[in-house]
Amino acid sequence: MNATTKRLRARIPAACIGAALCLAAVGAAAQAWPAKPVKMVVTYPPGGTVDAVARVIAPKLSARLGQPVVIDNRAGAGGAIGGDLVAKSAADGYTVMLDASNHSQNPALRSKMPFDTLRDLAPVSLLVRVPNVLVANPAAPIAGVKDLIAQAKAKPEQINYASSGNGSAQHLAAELFGAMAGVRMTHVAYKGGGPALTDVMAGQVPVFFASLASSLPYIQGGKLRALAVTGKARSPVLPQVPTVAEAGLAGYEVYEWNGVFVPAGTPAPVVDRLSRELAAVLREPEIRARLEGMGAEVIGSTPAELDAFRRAEIAKWTQVAKTNKIELD
Repeated sequence: MNATTKRLRARIPAACIGAALCLAAVGAAAQAWPAKPVKMVVTYPPGGTVDAVARVIAPKLSARLGQPVVIDNRAGAGGAIGGDLVAKSAADGYTVMLDASNHSQNPALRSKMPFDTLRDLAPVSLLVRVPNVLVANPAAPIAGVKDLIAQAKAKPEQINYASSGNGSAQHLAAELFGAMAGVRMTHVAYKGGGPALTDVMAGQVPVFFASLASSLPYIQGGKLRALAVTGKARSPVLPQVPTVAEAGLAGYEVYEWNGVFVPAGTPAPVVDRLSRELAAVLREPEIRARLEGMGAEVIGSTPAELDAFRRAEIAKWTQVAKTNKIELD
């Protein structure tokens, strides 16, 4: 045995000991987590659906973790501002993000993202899916999905539809509808879902792929007419309203959704525990009832399931953006 071989053999045990110590340190840190408050970055402002979901689950999650879960609203750029903050935060489990559909739509629409969605943000749990609902002003002469398609084909670009902003989930839902139906309608972008709903109810714009959670009270109050929901199945809160697929556009399926993410590199035991605790919160009857009352489908996925879901969503919206030449940069 030469001197070089002896030196290499001497180093191997030391390297193994070092690796073992590192793994032990990671395991100990994960077992101790959380030892202080956890910040939940919500990528939209107070008052909307994303914020409402966060405020439903945060107190119960706090109780299960034994530490406060503090909500920090960081709105702007369709969730990209909050996403950038979390992507660049320490990967220690003390900064988590509750994000929405734009998590998968921004990469399709923005070529100059300040972070890489798939590389920089690790999935934890898909919490809920909420279908949109195609609503019309009650006085609008649109009987349903087939009638809207027929009118749009007869009058290309003459039927206006509202959205909560360029590149928003509602905008993309309408663009997918148009692409699948082979029609062209004119986009009227608003600065948020509230102003869009107001103008549809006032008759300024005839139709809107609205968030079910925010539009439900107006539908129930007769101020909006629900033509169809965008999910795969009818919504329990609007059982009389068909899906878009049932009503005449086979294969159409769109959801807004909320999921929890952490900075990439967060220890796997921390991610796994956070995912399990979120699933447990969502199984509580009170929480489930409150979320379902907003029109949400309660899920509580594993990290792997959320990762597969978001990758499929990114692929879908990338194709929609390419087909319809939609860019936000």
